[in-house]
Amino acid sequence: MYNALGFVEISGTTAAIDALDIMCKTAGVALVTWERKLGGRLVTLVITGEVSAVTDSIEAAKKNAIVPPVATLVIPNPHAETVKMVSLSAARLQRKNAPDDTARTAPDMRPSEPVKA
Repeated sequence: MYNALGFVEISGTTAAIDALDIMCKTAGVALVTWERKLGGRLVTLVITGEVSAVTDSIEAAKKNAIVPPVATLVIPNPHAETVKMVSLSAARLQRKNAPDDTARTAPDMRPSEPVKA
């Protein structure tokens, strides 16, 4: 069961990545799922953690993100139906990123070997 859920809706994927980085560095929170709407122009991040950690993380993102969030919300002790809705989104994301789908896996982020002339 989630102790608290935090939502940040922000304009653009780059701004969402920045906001998530800020939130994860601020306190002990974890990404549950994310949703892109309007062709990626609006991105909703859903995080979880202790109520105080989620609240601190959301506040830090509001103050420090490269663009201000469109909307934010913290739900302490979310209802089971709310958790169900978030879990459905997270399950969709997991299916989308399943290892058998090589076209959707993340690229290797290790530095490449220098090119010898």
